[in-house]
Amino acid sequence: MNKVLVLLMFFVVGQFYAQQLNCTVTVNSQRVNSTNKQVFKTLETAITEFVNKTDWTGQSLKQSEKISCSMYITILSGSSDQFTATMQVQSSRPIFNSSYESPIFNYNDKNFSFSYTEFENLIFNQNSYTTNLVSLLSFYSYMILGLDEDSFSMQGGSANLQIAQNISTIAQQGSSKGWSQLDGNDNRFFLINDLLSPTYLAIRKTNFEYHNALDKMTTDIKGSKEKVKASLFNLGTLNSVKPNAFLTRVFFDAKSDEIVSIFSGGPSVNITDLTDNLNKVSPLNASKWATFIF
Repeated sequence: MNKVLVLLMFFVVGQFYAQQLNCTVTVNSQRVNSTNKQVFKTLETAITEFVNKTDWTGQSLKQSEKISCSMYITILSGSSDQFTATMQVQSSRPIFNSSYESPIFNYNDKNFSFSYTEFENLIFNQNSYTTNLVSLLSFYSYMILGLDEDSFSMQGGSANLQIAQNISTIAQQGSSKGWSQLDGNDNRFFLINDLLSPTYLAIRKTNFEYHNALDKMTTDIKGSKEKVKASLFNLGTLNSVKPNAFLTRVFFDAKSDEIVSIFSGGPSVNITDLTDNLNKVSPLNASKWATFIF
């Protein structure tokens, strides 16, 4: 009997730790006139459990090691079990020897349509298509995992990003928008395909070098700032080949405020050339770069 109990406890603990995301899910249905608002609360609970309880990688993590992320879904319209929405996906990772979490991913998906019946089971199968909702949630879960791993080692997230790409390819069977290159230039198809393309390797190189520098910030602030600065010049090289690239804009959507914070205040480093570079690479954030304190 004791052996059975030990085995059961081992199984339960293994299941508990075999989850990788700590995701806060919000479903905002204020724009929808519906007599059954409870369905959106049920949906919020279902998505929360799906994202947080699915074992995406088989890697065992303690609660404190799970990746902090959020999915904010705004329902725009809906009737019966068909809905259109937007989804803001964000993730962050801790910086070594500090309580600070650095933003990694901040993306607003505006092509988010799905079907959902209250109390429907959300089940993920990596090799087959079930629903667009499952595909979307799974795709962004692997995006979060891959980008997080990329920030710790050069191209460390390739395996999970390739799974995201596979999900994207299979999801085209459902004919929902956002998965195909025919659906526009800024969508899930290009998000994942560009990330895995050698043409855009500078994005992943910057992700790693930037966060590697931040991890040393508590022991060498000035040296770390210089390394953060150097990492951002990778994007200048990319910009000369692919100006105003989609991935470059996605990167700065997550990092622009943090970059301003890093280079505003001491110890000071020469940022004249950095400011010139950032104005070329990310002109949409020119007003932020102008706030640097020299």
